[in-house]
Formats: sequence, structure tokens, C-alpha cells
Amino acid sequence: MNKPVINKPIVSASPRSSTTPGIRIDGTLALIVLFCLIWSSAFAAAKTALADCPPLLLLSARFLLAGGVLLFACAMFGAWRRVGWRVLSLFASIGVLNNAAYLGFSYWGMTTVSSGFTAVVVSATPLITALAAAPLLGERMTGRKLFGLLLGVIGVAIVLRSRIGGGHEDPVGALFVLAALLALTAGTLAYKRARLPPGTLLLGSGVQALAGGLVLAPIALLMEDPARIHLTPALTVSFLYLTLGASVGAFSLWLFILNRSSATRASALHFLMPPLGLLFGWLLLGETVPPLDLLGILPIAVGIRLVTTGEAAAQKR
Repeated sequence: MNKPVINKPIVSASPRSSTTPGIRIDGTLALIVLFCLIWSSAFAAAKTALADCPPLLLLSARFLLAGGVLLFACAMFGAWRRVGWRVLSLFASIGVLNNAAYLGFSYWGMTTVSSGFTAVVVSATPLITALAAAPLLGERMTGRKLFGLLLGVIGVAIVLRSRIGGGHEDPVGALFVLAALLALTAGTLAYKRARLPPGTLLLGSGVQALAGGLVLAPIALLMEDPARIHLTPALTVSFLYLTLGASVGAFSLWLFILNRSSATRASALHFLMPPLGLLFGWLLLGETVPPLDLLGILPIAVGIRLVTTGEAAAQKR
């Protein structure tokens, strides 16, 4: 007797995306796009807030509130369990770089330079990260990445010459922004090198924010006058957006993305940052965009694209 034939269901593999190399079309891609939108618009929000509040007072209040919100959420969800003092101290140290140093320098710079210029310069973080990730993290440096780095440096040089040479930006403020770029790169590399345990994302964001606020608060009170704070509607809206949208939302997204990618590939859509930063500065603040800026952001965007997708391309060969 012939045995009945049972038709087994055919399970087909998911089709491979033909779009962005090195990035799957899944939830991670959507989160990266959302992060880029919030992160780039935060520069314009910060510039708005700085009109009514000194930079370090604004930042310390932002970080203390954001840290409190995140750590309260940790207590509610039991995220404090199985976390030792070593992990907490590492998060705090990284928070000093990612929050106090990076945004401290950025905000000081933005008191004299535009938000669009700041966004363009800080967008070069993936380029510097890729350069340092090879010796520090063992990530492979390829010819494609080197070419991308060269393009990015050329683009940043064009924007710097356009803005400073044309008298659009203050040279001292530009130096503060460049220092912010180095601080954010150091924080990104330190986070990856620390190899922190999984499941500590929410706690890590809260400790980093709180550490940044605790470091900045005494410095702010020594250097700045609280009487210069004007509680305007613009300051209130900007402060809430920076605190809940950027410090709580976008920064947690960034750490989540870092946990799922290499330090280089985590920045896969950062090439959107230069044009988005200029767009939000022009749209929300009416900042001028010199023609050379448009020429400069092209090699920056292409360079970031080559650097952040170079690893995936190399792995496929």
C-alpha cells in the first residue's frame, strides 16, 4: 500500500534586502532613522533654549531630570538587580564623556555659533569613531573606510572654511564644537570597549544622565548666574523636548543601537545628520546656509556612508 503523501508547509527564507548595505529592513532601521531625526533637531531646540538660559545651568537641569526619570523607571521595572558597583562606575564615567563633556562643549559653542554648524561638525563622529575603532576595538580598517574618512575630512574642512572664513561663525565657538566631537567619539568607544552586560540599557542611560548632571551642576553654579534664566514658553518647550525627547528617548535609542551593532555600523544612517542639522536650523531658527555648506555636506555624507557600511561589505566578500 502506498503511503499517503503529506504536503509539508514550505518555509521560505526572508528575502534579503537590496537596499541599504549592512542594514536590515527591520525595527533597528526604523529606530536609527528616529534617532537621527531627534538628534539632529535637538541642536535647534538647544539653540532656542540658550536664548533664555545659560548653557551649563540648562544642561545640568536637563540631565538631573532625565536621570531621575530613567532611574525611577529602573526601580519600577526592577532593573537594579544583578548590577554591581563596577558596572555603575563604568556607566558614570561614560556619562561624563557622553553628557557633561560632549554637550557641555556643544552648548558653550552654540552660544556663539549656529545650530546647523554644530550639527554638521558633530555628525563627523562616525568618521572619527571608525578611525579609532581599528586599533582600540579591533574593527577592520579597509580601503573603503579610509576613502570615506578622507572624504569626510575634506567636507568638514570645506564647512569650517565656509563658516569661519566667511565670518559666519566665531572661531572660539568652533573650537568648543570640535572638542565636543572628540568627547562624543571617546564616549562611544568607551561604551563599546567596556563590554557592559546586556539588560542594563535603561539603567545605563539613567546613570549616565545623572552623572553628567552631578558633574555639571556645581560648575554651572560657580560660573553662571541663575538670575539669567527667563522662564519663557520657548524655554519650557525646548527644555522638555531636550530632556524627554533627546536625553531619555534618543540617548536610550543610541545605546540600544550600539548593543546590536559594531561601533562603526551603529552609525549607519548618520550621513543624514549634516543635511538634517542644516534643515532644522534653517526651518526653526531661520539660520542662513552658505552655498559652500551644501558643497561640504556632500563629501561628509558620502564619507559617513562609506565608513559605516564598509564593514558589512567586507564581511560579504
